[in-house]
Amino acid sequence: MTQNPWTRDQSPGPQQQPPPGPGPQPDITPRGPSAPQHGVPAPAEDQRLPKFAIPAADTLWWVGVHGGSGETTMSVLLPGTRASNHRWPIPPPPVPTPVILVARTHGSGLRAAQRAAIEWASGVVQGVAVLGLVLIADAPGRLPRVLDDFADIVGGGVPRVWDIPWIEEWRRGEAPTPDNTPDEVFEVLESIYALRASNPADYPAPY
Repeated sequence: MTQNPWTRDQSPGPQQQPPPGPGPQPDITPRGPSAPQHGVPAPAEDQRLPKFAIPAADTLWWVGVHGGSGETTMSVLLPGTRASNHRWPIPPPPVPTPVILVARTHGSGLRAAQRAAIEWASGVVQGVAVLGLVLIADAPGRLPRVLDDFADIVGGGVPRVWDIPWIEEWRRGEAPTPDNTPDEVFEVLESIYALRASNPADYPAPY
């Protein structure tokens, strides 16, 4: 992740003047808890995500919390990151690997995201640092009120939440590229890129 592919080309044309300075930087401030919390009960064993070993905490992983969540799409959108196939990637000590949870916005997807967030918050997952949650729209239009309220509750259990809108081109099977990706997605990926780039070597803190 040495170069950000998700910055729009803003080179001045022949009639344009260069901008006076850099534009506003993405806000990467945590909104929710950024570490496991004492007293959070762990989900039952059959409600937890499986784990697998990785050799080192050297990249960002997308952890899809249910089938069809979109973790593979996210890994395609941001080169240098990886999809975990709905598992927690566990590196050897001392540095944990950064992960971002991924879920769809339907009821079962939000419940799966909540279970994964609780599992992380309980402290039973050693070796990962959850940076936030990406919620990918499961249908066009606004979320029903009950799902919107539930998404707010789920998002309160993780450091950050990013929203990806419904994209009809992706539904038709077009590969996601900067050319067919709306500005809202660019903003999400610029924020995630900035979050990783701000601490490229050993973010976050050790185990």
